[in-house]
Amino acid sequence: MKSIRFKEAAILLLIMLIILGTAVIKFGLSPQIPVLFVIALLIFWVRFRGASWDEIHKGIQEGIGTAIIPIFIFILIGALIAVWIQAGVIPTIMIVGFKLISSQFFVPSTFIVCSLVGLSIGSGFTTISTIGIALFGMGVALNANPALVAGAIISGAVFGDKMSPLSDSTNLASAIAGSDLFAHIKNMMWSTIPSFIVSLILFWFFGNSGSHMSAGKIAHTMAILNQQFIISWWALLPIALMFICAWRHIPAIPTLFINIIVTVVMIFFQKPGTSLQSLAKLVSDGFVSHTSDATVNTLLTRGGISSMMGTVSLIIVTLSLGGILMKFNIVQSAMKPLVDHLHKPGSLITVTILSGIGINLFVGEQYLSVILPGKAFKGAFDKMGLSPLALSRVLEDGGSVINYLIPWGVAGSFAASTLGVPVLHFLPFAFFSLFSPVFSILSGVTGIGLKWQKGKQRNTTNEKQIKEA
Repeated sequence: MKSIRFKEAAILLLIMLIILGTAVIKFGLSPQIPVLFVIALLIFWVRFRGASWDEIHKGIQEGIGTAIIPIFIFILIGALIAVWIQAGVIPTIMIVGFKLISSQFFVPSTFIVCSLVGLSIGSGFTTISTIGIALFGMGVALNANPALVAGAIISGAVFGDKMSPLSDSTNLASAIAGSDLFAHIKNMMWSTIPSFIVSLILFWFFGNSGSHMSAGKIAHTMAILNQQFIISWWALLPIALMFICAWRHIPAIPTLFINIIVTVVMIFFQKPGTSLQSLAKLVSDGFVSHTSDATVNTLLTRGGISSMMGTVSLIIVTLSLGGILMKFNIVQSAMKPLVDHLHKPGSLITVTILSGIGINLFVGEQYLSVILPGKAFKGAFDKMGLSPLALSRVLEDGGSVINYLIPWGVAGSFAASTLGVPVLHFLPFAFFSLFSPVFSILSGVTGIGLKWQKGKQRNTTNEKQIKEA
């Protein structure tokens, strides 16, 4: 097959974006359908250009191969949510939260709590699917805007994931750029702290509606939870185990297995008559709430392996698309001319961030949104004299944090299915993800917080003074 040139690659990507955006945003279709349609068009196009069926199949296989571990983690998270509800873990967190968190400052408190949890465990997915579900239930009971609460949960989870040394995406960005991990985290504060502060102010502003929150409804919800579930401090044991595993640097898969096993043991202690058949159904199909309150039933009827199958199917088709795009160098061909025409730090950083956002849009996978721009622009950063720390920060701000805002993205679809709020609904309130690239671009344009290789900034300034003279 002949190599695809820039104009052809750009046209293909533009057509893809129009199809996906129109189908999902305008017509509200499930993302799987337009993605499959785009894959069909792309397959026949590369076949027409001379690609063999074996090459096409290999591209699909290579694309899906990058997500085997996340897919398995999502399956385990579905099981974890179900057993956590049955064992009273999530209801206990809700009860404790109602007693500790002021209803007037619930939304900013949610943002802060999820930020701290995410920072401690280094996983945005785990934060959303555990503490996040409990806080979302509290928000609904407090009559808060579900999209706003979801935005606060996701913003906090993304902050924690981004700034934690335990995070996969943080370690990946550091490794791709060739920077020291803890120096990378420290350097990210130039864009992260302003984004955090602005997000906190906005959550306080939009969430400052305590007068509309019903104390009677809160008491009613707490009464139902106490009636239907075993509420105790022992129910917080799985939460403590999660933090211990993070502190011991135990990976996500064994951490989830440990948590599921311990929670299942708790269920047998609480209800000794529980049969293996009912437990298997719980893990497979999720927890079904049968209280007298329809709102509580909606909130707590969730979890199970089957609940993650929609997300898993979207990941498979999205990464199949990404695999074909990568196999035939369509994304790389569209990016290459950009690299060759960048001569200022501000423009280089802006284009790198936009590339990360673009790969999130076209491929829908947060790791690739870090890896591809990192590999494509690393030489340009070195040539300009910018430190690897400058690149690693940009990869985070334009890559992993944006994936939560893409309806067909791995993180976005996971958050939407877990919380039950469509991506396009919570997107305007995911302030941290929205502002991170903005402050990163401002840093590049103004030079504030921009890291250079030793001696290179001074040399650049001297050259500019010589030219002006």
